[in-house]
Amino acid sequence: MAIAKKWTWAAVFVLLVVQALQMAFIVHRESLTFDEDNHIFAGYMMHKTGDYGLNPEHPPLVKLFTTLPLLGQNLWTPPLQGRDFKTEAYLDGRDFLARNDGSSQRLVFRMRLTAGLLALALSLVVFLAGQEWFGTGAGLVALLLLVFDPNILANSALVTTDIGVSLFFLLAIYAFYHYVKKPSLLRLLLAGIAAGLLLATKHSGILLAPMLLLLIGWEILCAPKGTRGKLALRLTGAFAAIVIIGVLLLWSFYGFRYTARPNGLVLSTSLENYTAPLSHFNASVVLAIARLHLLPESYLMGLVDVKRMAEFYPTFIFGKVYPHGQWWYFPILISIKTTLSLLALVALAFFAILTGRLRKRRELAFVLIPCVVYLGSAILAGMNIGARHILPLYVFLFILAAAAIVALSSVNRRWAWVGAVLIVAHIASSLAAFPNFIPYANEAWGGQRNVHNLLSDANVDWGQQLLQVKQWQDKHPNEECWFAYFARPEVDPATYGIRCHALPTIDTLWLGGADIVPPNIHGTVLLSAGDLSGCEWPSITMNPYRSFQSVAPAEMIDYGVLVYRGDFPMQQAAALSRAQHANQLLAAGKPDQALALAREAVAIDPEEIISQTALGDIASALGQKEEARQAWQAAIDSARHLEPDAQVSYIPDLEKKLRKL
Repeated sequence: MAIAKKWTWAAVFVLLVVQALQMAFIVHRESLTFDEDNHIFAGYMMHKTGDYGLNPEHPPLVKLFTTLPLLGQNLWTPPLQGRDFKTEAYLDGRDFLARNDGSSQRLVFRMRLTAGLLALALSLVVFLAGQEWFGTGAGLVALLLLVFDPNILANSALVTTDIGVSLFFLLAIYAFYHYVKKPSLLRLLLAGIAAGLLLATKHSGILLAPMLLLLIGWEILCAPKGTRGKLALRLTGAFAAIVIIGVLLLWSFYGFRYTARPNGLVLSTSLENYTAPLSHFNASVVLAIARLHLLPESYLMGLVDVKRMAEFYPTFIFGKVYPHGQWWYFPILISIKTTLSLLALVALAFFAILTGRLRKRRELAFVLIPCVVYLGSAILAGMNIGARHILPLYVFLFILAAAAIVALSSVNRRWAWVGAVLIVAHIASSLAAFPNFIPYANEAWGGQRNVHNLLSDANVDWGQQLLQVKQWQDKHPNEECWFAYFARPEVDPATYGIRCHALPTIDTLWLGGADIVPPNIHGTVLLSAGDLSGCEWPSITMNPYRSFQSVAPAEMIDYGVLVYRGDFPMQQAAALSRAQHANQLLAAGKPDQALALAREAVAIDPEEIISQTALGDIASALGQKEEARQAWQAAIDSARHLEPDAQVSYIPDLEKKLRKL
């Protein structure tokens, strides 16, 4: 028995080493993804100044943990400019890393390795939970599935919250299982600590509450009738204790301070103003909690931010942009981003449950109830931007799939061969995609080369390809290029030595960073998959690159940047770039130059809404009311011709401007 245990832990160690080596290699070749500079700068400023207001979108734990390698470093920090809190965090984070790290990513690599420790901890908890719930064989198989899973590998060592929340969801459920199975004050305390770590990692951690309540209901339902009342009282009290302990631990990560910012600094917008777009009920609940100081201000701002994003975030799937979330998005996403073998193993799990071959009711409840709650909430939330948002679901599915194949194999050894083939196929599919896992899609959907036609955002292009774009540029030193980069201006390609001219993106329109684009380009155009899809534009007709969707690229860089060569009409991008610069000139106190450039933008593309709006705004600022009226009316006329399911309408704001004129 001791020998078997020794070999078991040797296998676990080897798998963890394999996982660590994969993670290190993967992130060493990836440039900063869209959100990492934001997380890093916010985490560093929390350590340095106690400022929790730079990135309240996510709680502090992972940001504080992953930026530990920065402590003790003499780093330059950009002066805060009092901008919108997201703009401040993203752009200051960009400048912070460009100045202190540059293209070497020496510091970024250290922080990513630190983030990778959370992934290794997740693997260990998956093994321990799988082993205790369904046996050592199931624990090892679950660990094997995780170590070679493309979605886990894509996110394991990034400075983001998705792996952390997956770890602490499983840990919290596992700790509660321990308490339910054999109650004690120590186990209750551990369950509360796990809940607190979860709450301090990501706002979706609040889903632990319905999970625990459903598990409590299940325990009461399965208990002998004479004991149900006493059990209900104990478990309800345990739930209350877990909530109290968890919230206290959450407060500790904010330094037990309600205000988000230190030393009299205030958020760029008040919590009351930020809740304005929410329903009256949701806003009232948040503000009541704020008045009572039940939760930190930064945490509440993050909750509101998540809710606002979910309501207004578009969805791209199967080549089409939808203005809001689609209930069927995540089921389809799972079929695309999951290996065919894991899908087959999960199907076998339900077969094993329905046929009674997998019978451990309590353990199955602790796996299935979190899966149902998490997937159900993801479907209802409407934020359809990536498989990374359902990583906790995968963690439980690894255990379920492993339990099923082990249970079936114990009944008939032929199932062991089936399981072995599926596990090998799972590993083979992963290795075939190595080391570029963000754009993974299984073979049935055409693999990595086709995924940009099916999905967008962090499923394909999270801005991680700049090192490979630089390599491409080095191989084409005399080739002039224009580059629409999904993460611009939050990440600047120039930091990596990329010399392509900057095409406009949705974010450059209000943050700047694009060059003046000619109406026609003869040469080379590089498009990030995210910009090609137009997933962030309010309407597909506002995407200046939609004409490229019917053109076959000459090359693909890391399956996320597409290279086109030829003659391309770029009137819409040309107009947008001029409108952006015109607004910047007006803000810089150069109204005459701004007006000339805005007029040029409208002349290039008279139906472009943003250009017409910019012309109206600038003309109005100069007191030229008739020109402003004509421009705004033209923008309204163009807006009326947008497809009926556009994400937002420009018309109310434009009509309000006309009334004030």
